[in-house]
Amino acid sequence: MLLTQVEFRASCFLFDMDGTLLNSHAPVIRAYTDWALRRGLDPEMVLRECQGRRVIDTVRALAPPGTDIEADTAALKQIELDDVEGIVEIPGARDLLASIPDDRWAVVTSAERPLALRRLKAAGLPVPKVLFSSDEIVRGKPAPDGFITAARALGAAPEQAIVFEDSAAGIASGLAAGSLVIAITSTLSVAQIEALGPRGYLHDLRGLHVSDDNGEMRLRVA
Repeated sequence: MLLTQVEFRASCFLFDMDGTLLNSHAPVIRAYTDWALRRGLDPEMVLRECQGRRVIDTVRALAPPGTDIEADTAALKQIELDDVEGIVEIPGARDLLASIPDDRWAVVTSAERPLALRRLKAAGLPVPKVLFSSDEIVRGKPAPDGFITAARALGAAPEQAIVFEDSAAGIASGLAAGSLVIAITSTLSVAQIEALGPRGYLHDLRGLHVSDDNGEMRLRVA
């Protein structure tokens, strides 16, 4: 369901990064298409399967037998780190984050910390006080570990959090954490999103604003 004219209450807000706060499709397409072609894989399949997953998890799952998993993972990470051309904010992201107190939001990303910091800077977005990256979480998405850990770091239970996500793995992760999940349609179709069961979806972050109601956060969707 497309969310309009609705309000939610929460203790904190947990954001995925790529596809949710910022658009990094251009460098991701370049990196994974090149890797797929070098490994004799279908680029469209690789791009579909890599969404929301750690690089090493993608390489392990898709690389043909005999591939040096560690070497390919390291090479992909470096390519992504070097390429920030075309990275921009998801419309409305900067204004939404500015409305949330610094101690009430976090980023949980399948990127490693150096890449997360580089992409946030490239998109002109603030770096949160709480940021959990793939190199800091034992189990990546779709496991719920990152969102659970981030909510607790903000002093809240995951059930009190609102998660913003764009990928199948991320939506599954937020739901497994027990959080209310709002999907962004930057990666999946509306039909795919609705089949995953989030609370609803948005096309971007425009028109969203958070206010503090005696310590309880109120998210308004215009």
